[in-house]
Amino acid sequence: MQGGHVIQEPVNLSSVLTSSKPNYITSLTKIVGTLGPKSCSVEIIEACLKAGMSVARFDFSWLDGEYHQKTLDNLRMAVKKSGKLCAVMLDTMGPQLHVSNNTGNPIELRAEQRLIITPDMTKQPSSQVLPVKYDGLAKAVKKGDTIFLGQYLFTGSEKTSVWLEVVETGGADVICLVKNSAVLSGFIITIHVSQVRINLPTLSDTDKQVICDWGARNSVSFISLSHTRHGEDVQELRAFLKANKLEDIQIFAKIENVEGLKHFDNILNEADGIILGRGNLGIDLPPEKVFLFQKSAIHKCNMIGKPIMVSRVMDSMTENLRPTRAEATDIANAVLDGTDGILLGAETFRGQYPVEAIETVGKICAEAEKVYNQPSHYKRLVSSILESMTHAEAVASSAVRVAAKVKAAMLIVFTSSGRAARLIAKYRPVLPVFAVVIPRLSANSIKWTFNGTLQARQLLGVRGVYPILASPYGGTTGGYSEEFGLKVTLEHANSVGLLKQNDKVVIFQKIRDSFVVKVHEYV
Repeated sequence: MQGGHVIQEPVNLSSVLTSSKPNYITSLTKIVGTLGPKSCSVEIIEACLKAGMSVARFDFSWLDGEYHQKTLDNLRMAVKKSGKLCAVMLDTMGPQLHVSNNTGNPIELRAEQRLIITPDMTKQPSSQVLPVKYDGLAKAVKKGDTIFLGQYLFTGSEKTSVWLEVVETGGADVICLVKNSAVLSGFIITIHVSQVRINLPTLSDTDKQVICDWGARNSVSFISLSHTRHGEDVQELRAFLKANKLEDIQIFAKIENVEGLKHFDNILNEADGIILGRGNLGIDLPPEKVFLFQKSAIHKCNMIGKPIMVSRVMDSMTENLRPTRAEATDIANAVLDGTDGILLGAETFRGQYPVEAIETVGKICAEAEKVYNQPSHYKRLVSSILESMTHAEAVASSAVRVAAKVKAAMLIVFTSSGRAARLIAKYRPVLPVFAVVIPRLSANSIKWTFNGTLQARQLLGVRGVYPILASPYGGTTGGYSEEFGLKVTLEHANSVGLLKQNDKVVIFQKIRDSFVVKVHEYV
């Protein structure tokens, strides 16, 4: 568990009354936006990119590949128009249960009434019965268990979600008592059974088909593995990706139930990154326990340098133009704890204010980053791994320390795989890290190709890192020139206002077999 002060002292409270200055970089903390019905047009997506979205999430537990393809095509157009890079995250369905409300008619439920959940798919969804395509629910639950229903699950609002208590089972049916009045809306109604294992595979056949078809065709950067329960779930997905020649895609394990919590260390060891799915997790855990797991999970990810993202931060902005004070504080605390990213779901997917939601998150993150206690994080991290620190990490940590001492305006890292940039980001520098990704030449039996685009986009999920894909030739006839790459990066930073004359820049790169740190003055 993290210790010490999470903010730098002393904090000048007069800064609370000072207006924040707009910046080319919205925040070091990355923002993931889920694209859907309210955020599928070129115009809205372009506005989301300009507001600070760096990763676009496509949730396959909701709409089909054809719908998502249209949205992704619009994303590509928006990227070209805005000049902003954006990575693509595919979110799997996994063992999620839901009711298909094909008519779309609202279903009104009243407290103290009885409701039957049945695997009989010939039944039409109504206020008396809800069909679910899973015949093992009656065997999995017992009297007194809790079931939640809703479009985005129970959030404390009595209008959109319902809390059920299992009364009895009859054959394959589950008879429940409705605990609060609500109107269920939408074509898909999610079901979550608290602390009960659903005996369905984490990686479903549908997920595999989507990955091989839609994911491969669109060169996705990340796969969010929903409902990850064991490290073996990640291993299975990684083996599947390798078998289909998609092994470069990164896997973010989404932890959203007690089973995943219990096996968190093993999952973290196997995954490339973590997503805390606080919607379901907030149902599986007592409310007073959620923050403990969040802080512990973020700390563990920080200590080994793997990115972590937090979801379900601003439910109120789904229908309101401003977040609650508690939500704003929640986001800031996640940044102070060390999260790499904030993942927006309903806020951008079906919310009325997707652009404003991203803008608001960016502003809150930027304010928290100003007082983030980076020296404390640095000392704690170095002391925890000092004896096992590699040469590369020792030099990377020194680069961050040098940047702080010389008051550098930015850090520049030359990398091919992205690992060097992630090493720098692990020490949470409070200045932007520009990762110049050098393409790698590879060959198969047919042709030679340059790789690097995917590795560059994957850095869009790491706190503080901004990738630039270098030219394979870098203005020379003899291959890539790091001198030319440095020149281009500095000119770009100057053009967007991040760098001015006489500013210092710290460079981290590998020369032959050694990593080195240089201090460069921009003239």
